[in-house]
Amino acid sequence: MRRPVESVTLSHKPAVAVMAKVPGAAAVKSRLHPALGATLATRLYECFLRDRLDALATVDGIDRVIAFTPAEAADTMAELAPADFTLVAQRGSDLGERLDNLLTDLLVAGYPAAIAIDSDSPTLPMTYVTEAAMVLTGEADAVVGPCDDGGYYLIGLSRPCPELFTSMPWSTDRVLSLTLERAHRSGLRVQVLPAWFDIDTEADLFRLQREIVDQHTGPLRTIALVQELSAAGVLAQH
Repeated sequence: MRRPVESVTLSHKPAVAVMAKVPGAAAVKSRLHPALGATLATRLYECFLRDRLDALATVDGIDRVIAFTPAEAADTMAELAPADFTLVAQRGSDLGERLDNLLTDLLVAGYPAAIAIDSDSPTLPMTYVTEAAMVLTGEADAVVGPCDDGGYYLIGLSRPCPELFTSMPWSTDRVLSLTLERAHRSGLRVQVLPAWFDIDTEADLFRLQREIVDQHTGPLRTIALVQELSAAGVLAQH
């Protein structure tokens, strides 16, 4: 049994929280279901998540958190999580509420900065996370990691800012631009990280396949599964 769900505690380090759905307890990667089916899509997402947690475990100078949903799958999440991660159930009716509640709760708990990161950009360099943590404890009030699709893979704050998350058109290409616009309007000093990509669609999956051909370092579970699917002909571009 891994660390149980618990309240976050005061720390001088920034908190980095992985936004996670518990594999098998929540529908995941629904836009990949037509290509892979629900079972394979869930298996792929679990590889993404486990690889993200392993990668984050290598980052120094942060406190590690998993913000998971659904709350009733806490025991399953605890079994999957590495021992040095704190588990916190997501709260809120939509992604905006869940992000706002998470980051605000971490800041109120005493963290000098709080960062939320996705669980479906498995090749993301962890140097970007290190940079985010550094700038939030220095010259920036907010940090955003843009995705190629117009969203973001990471967002962090040194003080609560609910207006970044309210009435946001999630899953559209307007998320990043609106977030930056609102941040500047709120007077936040914003640092923008290099862009990266997450895996939502079949086209994203083919991009991942191309980028990890013959790769033997990085997100090892993801690499192994993508190579298995390629060998089986499941990933074959038309």
